[in-house]
Amino acid sequence: QTIIFGAGPVGLMATYSALLKGAGRVWTADHHPDRLRKAEEIGAIPINTAEQNPAEVVTEATLGLGADNGCECVGYQAHDPQGHEDASLTLNELIDSVRFTGDIGVVGVFLPQDPGGAEAQGELEAQGKVPIDFGMMWFKGQHMGTGQAPVKRYNRALRDLIAGGKAEPGFVVSHELGLDEAPTAYEHFDARDDGWTKVVLHPDGLGNGHKR
Repeated sequence: QTIIFGAGPVGLMATYSALLKGAGRVWTADHHPDRLRKAEEIGAIPINTAEQNPAEVVTEATLGLGADNGCECVGYQAHDPQGHEDASLTLNELIDSVRFTGDIGVVGVFLPQDPGGAEAQGELEAQGKVPIDFGMMWFKGQHMGTGQAPVKRYNRALRDLIAGGKAEPGFVVSHELGLDEAPTAYEHFDARDDGWTKVVLHPDGLGNGHKR
């Protein structure tokens, strides 16, 4: 049983990966309804963080144990539904949601230095320091893995899953556009506009201009 924090492209792929690997239940937490709908379409249980506390939902569903493992797919610019940035928000919710001795993966981006962090969050964040609930993590005996994906370790196996029809990751793509529409696409994606999940750009200009 797994909980994923973040239902952007990375979170949706983490959700899909957990389902492909046979997780009994996968919860996906976010506060964007359109992204949660995508997660639900592939078989996840959506948690709208504007309405529900993920740790409470998962703990209740697992008879107080928590999820076996979880993944943070948001990163240092995590923010609550009101727009307040807090780099520790999803990390601490993950620690709360995962059981004793469970595993935590952090694939959301965190930086050693964030020049804009002082204004957005505080001086600690500007230095890449995040005040996580380490005491609780230690008490629960959890294990954390972090860092960028070693792509070459997985690319052939993933290719074969797609070629064999066992994985169809194209569900995450919401728009196919020509290259000249890239600035507009970035604006929509950055604003988290409804329905803008993932954009494929066609250098030859043959994008269909619409959602898939």
